[in-house]
Amino acid sequence: MDTIEIQRIVEVEHDNWWYRERRGILARELRRAGLPGLAVDIGAAGGGNTRVLREHGWRAVAVDCSETAVNLCLERGIDAHRGDACFLPLPSGEYDLAVALNVLEHVEDDRAAAGEIARVLRPGGSALVAVPCDMRLWSAHDVALGRVRRYSRSALTGLLEEAGLFVEQVWSWNVLIRPLVRWRRHRAPHCEDMARLHPFTNETLRLVTALERHLPVKSWPGVTLFARASRL
Repeated sequence: MDTIEIQRIVEVEHDNWWYRERRGILARELRRAGLPGLAVDIGAAGGGNTRVLREHGWRAVAVDCSETAVNLCLERGIDAHRGDACFLPLPSGEYDLAVALNVLEHVEDDRAAAGEIARVLRPGGSALVAVPCDMRLWSAHDVALGRVRRYSRSALTGLLEEAGLFVEQVWSWNVLIRPLVRWRRHRAPHCEDMARLHPFTNETLRLVTALERHLPVKSWPGVTLFARASRL
């Protein structure tokens, strides 16, 4: 992720519907996780998710390969380290939780990155992973964001299990807006997701995504896959 994109994320993530709702998912997962402990946010960018971890009582460290991202985290008072997802600068078996939201799709050797998630977790520790799903949604948007792939459920499950993690649940997110996303990205190859949305559009998308929480659609095809797993 380049410097410009990281700076754009920091500028829009507080109000943007996608980042707000993703933070909401993280918060709900933290509430169900029980007592907080030591956590690592892999691919932390400006540290938005790291701050959610800290707000819920976790002792959280951010890791990102970008010097800009690390500096932004440090400016926000977040403990941050520069490191590659395939070679985390962290000790083995010490973390209670590893969070990697929209990271693995950017990594050529995603097996190595998944292995690092498992390595830093203590036995019984948890991982929360999010990736874009379904190569049928592949577009210039993915290329612009530097993605290498999108994932199927079986591919994500297999990747995590191969790393030595027990996959507890895999679910879809942004199911209701999938048709719109597919139409828009194939119709407008240079669509800009980091641009500030009109407040009406932003709020409408937030409400649609919020509605999705209450519907039995997590097994349907969506735009993103989440997985919760634990180290054996």
